[in-house]
Amino acid sequence: MPIPAATISEVIDALEHIIRTCEEEGSRQAYFALLYKSMTEAVRDAILAGQFEDGARMEKLDVIFANRYLEAWEQYRRGQAPTQSWKIAFEAADDHSLIVLQHLVLGINTHINLDLGIAAALTAPGDEISNLEKDFEKINDIIASLTDTMQSKLERIWPPMRFLRRVMRNRDRAVIEFSITKARQGAWANACALAQLEGQATEAYIHTMDEAVAVIAHRVARPRRQITKLLLSIIRWWEPDEVQRIIRRLK
Repeated sequence: MPIPAATISEVIDALEHIIRTCEEEGSRQAYFALLYKSMTEAVRDAILAGQFEDGARMEKLDVIFANRYLEAWEQYRRGQAPTQSWKIAFEAADDHSLIVLQHLVLGINTHINLDLGIAAALTAPGDEISNLEKDFEKINDIIASLTDTMQSKLERIWPPMRFLRRVMRNRDRAVIEFSITKARQGAWANACALAQLEGQATEAYIHTMDEAVAVIAHRVARPRRQITKLLLSIIRWWEPDEVQRIIRRLK
């Protein structure tokens, strides 16, 4: 696959390559790749529909954003060291005790809390960043629209989730939406800061971001509350063990 990708089409091709490779190998890394492919296709469709103020700028942002994930995945495959937070997310794919949602959130956490702000600052450096805000916020609406689809797919993997959703009055769905929305708000704050930095100051800021995101990743993979651990273990008991089966249901 071409790395770095130059267009959204190349990004989607690269994601399909990752998904096929992970499916063949039975790797849980496919879970986030599938979700991310859906997000990328939604952004592409919004660009084609003229929903952004500057479609060309949004494609540039999307490609820079995606390349951080694609390059991190390639680095990890080659035995090289990606960022701390991506390393945790990739290593978690070998942990059979985690549920599908944890794998998805680990990817979302790193890609949005770390990569998105960096990509936005590179797309619109300096004072240009203020012109990007409306289109940046538009992505929130696109991602939120995918929540119902994600929920439906999770229910295919773990049917009792339907009952749990009714009992919790959709709180599980709200958790997904809240995580994405709050992460993107933080990403915008980081983008504004990074847009004004250069050289070593930029690298130091990114390193600090990565350390903070890695802490969140550890908490996602190993929650502290006993009730959370119990709920996750019950869900995991019901989920299929075959990775390929889950991949097919997430497609």
